[in-house]
Amino acid sequence: MANTSSIDDIAERVERLLTRHAELQRTNALLAQQVMDLTQERDSLKSRLNAARARVDALLDRLPATPDTKEDAP
Repeated sequence: MANTSSIDDIAERVERLLTRHAELQRTNALLAQQVMDLTQERDSLKSRLNAARARVDALLDRLPATPDTKEDAP
């Protein structure tokens, strides 16, 4: 009898471990997907930032040069 009870206890623990393992695998897959999504979003934002920076630089290049204020002083 004690042997059967021990085997049942072990079987129950194994089932709980298998269930927990499956839960952790699902959680890991979700987290991996989030990492991929955030990486893509980061890359997109970096690309947009670089494009905006290039536009600002182009606009700055189009501005007329301002004379140095020290040279204009009497």
